[in-house]
Amino acid sequence: MWRRTACPGPGVGAPCDHRVVPLDFTAIDFETANNSAASACSVGLVKVRDGRVVDTASWFIRPPSGHDEFLEWNVRIHGIMAVDVADALLWSEQLHDLQSFAENDHLVAHNAGFDMGVIAAACAASYVPTPSYDYLCSLQVARKTYHLDSYRLPSAAMAAGFEDFAHHDALADAQACAAIIVHAARRHGASDVAELAELTGTRIKRLGVASESLPVP
Repeated sequence: MWRRTACPGPGVGAPCDHRVVPLDFTAIDFETANNSAASACSVGLVKVRDGRVVDTASWFIRPPSGHDEFLEWNVRIHGIMAVDVADALLWSEQLHDLQSFAENDHLVAHNAGFDMGVIAAACAASYVPTPSYDYLCSLQVARKTYHLDSYRLPSAAMAAGFEDFAHHDALADAQACAAIIVHAARRHGASDVAELAELTGTRIKRLGVASESLPVP
């Protein structure tokens, strides 16, 4: 089911609360039905322009056949069951919506290898081409920005001033990821995602046919 909202108010969408930084990107998060990367059952997306959240979207996804079993462990984590996605579009039917939202943005995600792996695996299982996106991992950025005992999303988000969110809700997790990137950019004085990667010694990578790491300018 599609759900789209305007920019959250104070205390909900942390990037909206921060001083403006000229940073544009789309934050993304997936939940999966089982241990198959192709089993995406929910996605959350957050559009950031000039360091502010300007749009959000989330929806359920019906995983492709052969990847559609909902394991008890996964359900315990995110609370999504097979009945919740029974009427949802398949990955192949909603990929266009994801691309329309993300446009040509850099994608950011916490432990981005997982989320980019979901896109690649779901596309492969659905026999559709994998879209090409440059992406940055907020987990790696957080490691270069904060001094924490744990860099899991709740801890890193708290360091960025984004607290008390529903962890493992795809939209809430994407909002937390966006907050980390915007806060880190302010700390490092970065004007865009590429400069943030350079200043933190992290790497912008590429999803898609090339699947290669891009050199930092």
